[in-house]
Amino acid sequence: MTRRILLILLALGLFALPLFAGGQQEAAEPTVTEDSASLEKTTMDPRLYTPGKLTVATGEPAYPPWIMDDDPAAGVGFENGMVYALAEKLGFAKEDVVWVRQTFDQGIAPGAKPYDFNIQQYTVFEERKEFVDFSMVYYQPEKAVVALPGSGAESAKSFADLRELKWGATIGTGDLTYIEDMIGVEDVAVFNDQIGTIQALLGGQIDATCIELPTALFITAVQVPEATVAAILPSDPNDMGHGLIFEKGNPIVEWINEGLEAIIADGVVADLAKEYLYGGDDVPEISK
Repeated sequence: MTRRILLILLALGLFALPLFAGGQQEAAEPTVTEDSASLEKTTMDPRLYTPGKLTVATGEPAYPPWIMDDDPAAGVGFENGMVYALAEKLGFAKEDVVWVRQTFDQGIAPGAKPYDFNIQQYTVFEERKEFVDFSMVYYQPEKAVVALPGSGAESAKSFADLRELKWGATIGTGDLTYIEDMIGVEDVAVFNDQIGTIQALLGGQIDATCIELPTALFITAVQVPEATVAAILPSDPNDMGHGLIFEKGNPIVEWINEGLEAIIADGVVADLAKEYLYGGDDVPEISK
């Protein structure tokens, strides 16, 4: 009798277990998939680094006029002003924007990123797309020569004249690429950050550097009045302009692009450029 009871219980258990396991699997999988899909392109999008927050990286320090006073959370500057406008368009409150810091090189390096996107005047180059993804281009700045009076830069009329100068630039930047590939300088002194480049200029280690015009104008007007914007340079056909950087394969790029397209269409980016990235109409141009 005891043996019969055990066999009956065992048989019941064998039949019940697949039914129970199968029922649990069928109930769980569709619910999770449907919930995830319904939250996409909302502030609780599960594809965000932290759902409910928009996590944004920038440099340390962050430079004006892109971000004023090294304080991205204040929203005063072209780049952080644009981020807050973008966040609002996507449905995020200002307090839900979380700022983290990364070096310029960390942003363009392959691998996992501790943020949704990085904004740091990143130039869109095809070779960088091997390691990271970019948003659409939101701004196309001009390049400028920054030098001290008497360096010879202010009298330069061509790239041949510019090649006679001692050049320096910040590592990993489109500025360094421009000096090497467009101007054709072979022995550019390379520095770890913009501060190091400017200090080298002031110390006489280099004659000139190449910086995007908005930054050049701010540096020479506010930070280093001894220096001048000696010339505006022709555009690099390989330089597509500024884009946001994402971890390679990040699925939110399309959503962020939709927000960027909207604030560009609304005139927000143009207004920010007018406010912070003031022009330099009186600066001479070199056409090569």
